[in-house]
Amino acid sequence: MGKGMTNPISVPISASQASSDAALIALWLHGRPATTTRAYTREIERFFVSIGVSLRETTLGDVQAFADELVIVGLSSASQGRALVAVKSLIAFAHQLGYVPFDVGRPVKIPSSRDRPAERILSEAAVQRIIALEDDPRNAVLLRLLYAGGLRVSEMADLTWRDVQDRDNGGQVTVHGKGAKTRAVVLPVSVWRDLVALRGSVDDLDAPVFLSRQGGSLTACQTHRVVSAAAARAGIVGDVSPHWLRHAHASHALDRGAPVHLVKETLGHASLATTSRYTHARPGESSGKYLAV
Repeated sequence: MGKGMTNPISVPISASQASSDAALIALWLHGRPATTTRAYTREIERFFVSIGVSLRETTLGDVQAFADELVIVGLSSASQGRALVAVKSLIAFAHQLGYVPFDVGRPVKIPSSRDRPAERILSEAAVQRIIALEDDPRNAVLLRLLYAGGLRVSEMADLTWRDVQDRDNGGQVTVHGKGAKTRAVVLPVSVWRDLVALRGSVDDLDAPVFLSRQGGSLTACQTHRVVSAAAARAGIVGDVSPHWLRHAHASHALDRGAPVHLVKETLGHASLATTSRYTHARPGESSGKYLAV
């Protein structure tokens, strides 16, 4: 760097870029995926209700008291971690912009969370029972696609018929996942046929694949209710969510010999380490083809 030049990274950004907590939060959330924005907003609202002061008045003690409150109300380690990650990220961002003088969230530790995917993995027999006992045509296709495609519930809710494409001997869905990353998921022929049958005579490519009774896209909450009801009907104990079917996809595909990198690409995992937790691509392939569906 030449004489007289200043490292731009070390220059504080003026606090005038954010005149209020609300403006600062809007800057912090800008460009994040919709699902992340909703989750972070919920956690930050919880934080401010708890501490009762503005961000500029927030102290390390406030953040520590909030962390203690999460434990007292009985949240799981994972839920505590999600809340504190959001809070620490916001405070660090505020400090980076010069909105607050200190990063008071930095010393607060994220609680360790036991990695227990096995507790959320359904057996193949259980998944088949959940699907077989669903007599609503839309819901049956929904369940099969969640499992065979390994889709996240937010990815399912965003699907339109524009995202559904024919291929030789079947088809695929284009999924818009975390971090605005797009991936193609090739479907088993039987699931593809059911999906095509569900479309019927719909010719609007921007229409949601899964319609609610009100005519809009089926929401994440509505999808959760469909899955939970189907699991209860099949005699599965516990609050079974759509993500359980995604876990089941990973576990069952690996058990049936699907290469770990192929499962990673199909599910849109950020790293092989995530996919490898379920251990006991070739272009154009999908790990869903290894499933008995």
